[in-house]
Amino acid sequence: MMADMDKIKRWRLILGESSKEILDSFTETGIKLNNDELVMDEALAAIYDKSSSSEDLLSTSRSAGKGASAPKIAKWLADIRTYFTEDVVSVIQTDAIEKKGLKQLLFEPEVLKNVQPDLDLVATFMSLKGKIPEKTKETARQLVKMVVEDINRRLENDLRKAISGALNKRNHSPIPSAVSIDWKYTINRNLKNYNREHNKLVPERFFFFDRAKQMNKWNIILDMDQSGSMAESIIYGSITGSILASIASLNTRIVAFDTAIVDLTEEYGNDPVDMLFGIQLGGGTDINKSVAYCQQFITDPANTLFILLSDLYEGGNQASLIKRMEEMHESGVKIICLLALSDRGVPSYDEELARKLSKIGIPCFACTPTLLPELLEGALKGYDLNALAERLKKNK
Repeated sequence: MMADMDKIKRWRLILGESSKEILDSFTETGIKLNNDELVMDEALAAIYDKSSSSEDLLSTSRSAGKGASAPKIAKWLADIRTYFTEDVVSVIQTDAIEKKGLKQLLFEPEVLKNVQPDLDLVATFMSLKGKIPEKTKETARQLVKMVVEDINRRLENDLRKAISGALNKRNHSPIPSAVSIDWKYTINRNLKNYNREHNKLVPERFFFFDRAKQMNKWNIILDMDQSGSMAESIIYGSITGSILASIASLNTRIVAFDTAIVDLTEEYGNDPVDMLFGIQLGGGTDINKSVAYCQQFITDPANTLFILLSDLYEGGNQASLIKRMEEMHESGVKIICLLALSDRGVPSYDEELARKLSKIGIPCFACTPTLLPELLEGALKGYDLNALAERLKKNK
């Protein structure tokens, strides 16, 4: 019976106060929530009960009118972090912002200190560019930095390995560089130096890939759609762009666009946090205009990789865009259209335009961040991009 009561209580918390009468009928004594469960119930009710409003959460008590908002919201945030796991906290926070319109909860320093930083929160900060009060800007920046650093830790090592893996494998250099060690060649040439007593290979000489000929050989242009639907993708894209910009063997340009164009390369290229605060989510979309801007930086088509990060809902001249992309493709530029750079699957996108681009040899597909290093390495090694895209789709 106790197990049944636990299940009934769980349903009571999920369904809210309105379910109490029905659920009570399944018990002999009625549902009695303990103190912890009552706190959980109140926290959930503030967001999910239809009878509640944003003013309930903003008021100092359930019966009071409008008052100082920060203490009530801060307590609510503290409660959900106490009783729910991090992933659930992120969902509840997002629902609070989206369902209750509680963007103002991001405007109080004491509230922000209790917020669980995540991708959705970063996207919200980006959409509020210019509206965040001075008193909370630094706190907001620190929260964005926490998310960026976490993603950076997961992406950077694999991206750097992928880029170094695309270096020239034929020429070796006497110049030492840990990231350029040709391990396979070094091991083969030093097998004679295997020490049986210590069960170790003791290299007499290390061999390194020749990076000199690769310096600035590859140009990567990352052109990112900053419409609201691309929020998560542009967060990953900005961090990826900053990592690529820090790799000396690449020339990287990072551009964001809606109907206007923002070149993020010079001012923000090495700081993904500043880059994200330099992006304004929302607005219309003129892909053609942005691609035209990026074309001026293509001086060596055969050694240029152009990545368009967009859901392809073109508000500009679609015919001109297709012609422009086809000309770039025929000139030797390697082009990839990423419909999403996200863990959340394929977004809504313009399927007709995607088919037209695919017909001229430009693959269009969604990619998870974990597959991005393999994509970049394959592109830089000159693999068939359509075949590579198909393989990555299967690996998702």
